[in-house]
Amino acid sequence: MSKIIWSKIDEAPALATYSLLPIVNAFTKAAGVEVVTSDISLAGRVLAAMGLAQDELSKLGEVVLQEDGNIIKLPNISASVGQLKDCIAELQGQGYDIPNYPENPANDEEKAIQAKYSTCLGSAVNPVLREGNSDRRAAVAVKKFAQKNPHRLKAFSENSKARVMHMEGNGDFYGNEKSVTSTKNQKVTIALNGKELKTIDALEGEVLDGTFMSVAALKAFYKKTIEAAKADGVIWSLHLKATMMKISDPIMFGHAFVAFFEDVFAKYADTFKELGVNPNQGMSDLEKKIKGHALEAEIKLAFQTVVEADAPKIAMVDSSKGQTNFNASNDVIIDASMPVVVREGGKQWQRNDDAEETIAVIPDSTYGMFHAEMVADCVKNGQYDVTTMGTMQNIGLMAQKAEEYGSHPTTFELAEAGTVTVTAEDGTCLMSFECEAGDIWRMARTKDIPIRDWVRLTVERTRLENVPAVFWLDEKRAHDAELIKKVNEYLKEYDTNGLDIQFMNVTDATRFTNGRVREGKTTIAVTGNVLRDHLTDMYPILELGTSAKMLSIVPLIAGGGLYETGAGGSAPKHVDQFLAEGHLRWDSLGEFLALAESLRFLGNKHADDKLTALTAALDVANDGYLDNSKEPSRKCGEPDNKASHFFVAQYWAKALAEGNNAELAAKFAPVAKALIENEDKIMAELLAAEGKPQDIGGYFHPDDTKAEAAMRPSTTLNAIIDSI
Repeated sequence: MSKIIWSKIDEAPALATYSLLPIVNAFTKAAGVEVVTSDISLAGRVLAAMGLAQDELSKLGEVVLQEDGNIIKLPNISASVGQLKDCIAELQGQGYDIPNYPENPANDEEKAIQAKYSTCLGSAVNPVLREGNSDRRAAVAVKKFAQKNPHRLKAFSENSKARVMHMEGNGDFYGNEKSVTSTKNQKVTIALNGKELKTIDALEGEVLDGTFMSVAALKAFYKKTIEAAKADGVIWSLHLKATMMKISDPIMFGHAFVAFFEDVFAKYADTFKELGVNPNQGMSDLEKKIKGHALEAEIKLAFQTVVEADAPKIAMVDSSKGQTNFNASNDVIIDASMPVVVREGGKQWQRNDDAEETIAVIPDSTYGMFHAEMVADCVKNGQYDVTTMGTMQNIGLMAQKAEEYGSHPTTFELAEAGTVTVTAEDGTCLMSFECEAGDIWRMARTKDIPIRDWVRLTVERTRLENVPAVFWLDEKRAHDAELIKKVNEYLKEYDTNGLDIQFMNVTDATRFTNGRVREGKTTIAVTGNVLRDHLTDMYPILELGTSAKMLSIVPLIAGGGLYETGAGGSAPKHVDQFLAEGHLRWDSLGEFLALAESLRFLGNKHADDKLTALTAALDVANDGYLDNSKEPSRKCGEPDNKASHFFVAQYWAKALAEGNNAELAAKFAPVAKALIENEDKIMAELLAAEGKPQDIGGYFHPDDTKAEAAMRPSTTLNAIIDSI
């Protein structure tokens, strides 16, 4: 029996799995495929780090290196320190004997505990599993459905003041970057004033980048943006990615928090030091630290006074709870938050819950340039037309921890001023940097094999699609200059006659892509890892209403496949609603599409008629799901995620019953009949379960029995599925 591994993860997609997976297994086992789970949730990884559970992530790290590896990976929590601490507290409450997370370890034992827990922070999962480059695009049926059933994009006002501000000059990661290609396998040492920070094993052909964020320049930049927002009377909003860039971005977040509330932090500096307040963790953590202190009310009032002064206005993550952009570093994630700015006509929400124009603050110009051009394009040319706009497809360089998302082990907040050197094994200085204390220095690495595969995948997709492909590479950026040399060499290995393959910097590539999108045309964006993330949320949210509807395929270099589903940025709000009223609005279309591609991979590999029929029927079911608008409603009392799963099962069974595989047709004909004839009864049972609070035994680590009961409330549907 063939095997597909389905990741057990967190929040809304994890809840959906309790309902969907029994249906999936009932259908796939009929064609000789078993879908098994692997727990890589935050709670699962915490327990594994403490030796209380199997290390499933490491096991999956071995699967992706196998020729027949086949994994469906749902969006997981990329944990901030705050989320990690909450997860630990929940597990302790469930009886697990694990220690607290020591924020400021005082001895070797606490340092060891922190090191174990730190493996669970940020992008712990993706670098392990992504042993291939990314192929992301909208399925044709999904794109057509969006054009026929357009979601609303709000107009930009005439003379809009909305814009993106990013750093310029030599202060940021872009301006300070240096890059070299290693000429052999060798040890490379990073040192500050001669004291070793880290030694790595560099490979021949590997691109090594060194760069730093000047904290002095960063502080000056924040001050400039705050004054600009105040002068323009617009909302000030910060956009970072502290979940993936788990070392650098929380520090940048903390500096912004202090800059915005400069007087408050100055006045209470001694108190905050005494209580161990860390601005990198945001207001929610600060409030926990001051709870019960004699000055608690006074400090809270001081912060509130700044917010209510509207000088400038501050973006809110939840105005009903008074939570600002600084509530927690993981609340605002740039690839999810910036598409909302564009979708809403250049606006964010302020404390009175009014949407107003914003200055979106993105410190590093490396990616700030993309978002700046997206907003500027809409200010100049108006909002997009969903019914006619074209599409962006993406080939992303991400295999083997490529680029910035793999830089955590080599990112440092410098303890002193001086010279950072990157030195080869033979003593040759490859790069050096003059830095100040507190600057954020990092090295990113990109191995040669992923670059070669990136070029191969680009040529393959460009020939299949017969549209222009653009490498988003900037000859003025040190890293990109090294990649341009390599890409030009590797393109010579392929027949590119008749293919339109170009190179452009970020701003030009954005303008080129947007021009074609406005003309209804398709363009392939060939990008690095971080831009892949930003583009494959921005364009799908504008085109389709959500990035969860994108096909996200990772053809693994070893020969297998990793099929990623959806985007989990809104998953916490979905869980909140489910716990309050039993309604889960998570859309599982990403899972449906990923499953179809996963089955297609197996069918093609093994030339299996049953698998081919099963996959074709699921394609029909997915089309039916879209054509009949069976996506979950946002409102309690209307069909939700559980109902979506029911309808996909009904359409899938019907397609199999009418299909050309006699064995599967005979098996699923009575299933289809039962699902169709009992539709009213099943829907009544599903809707009857809504409107009341749900107890699933935990947020990060739910009780499987309770969660399954909450997500499978229809006894009629369960009986039909379980009898297959």
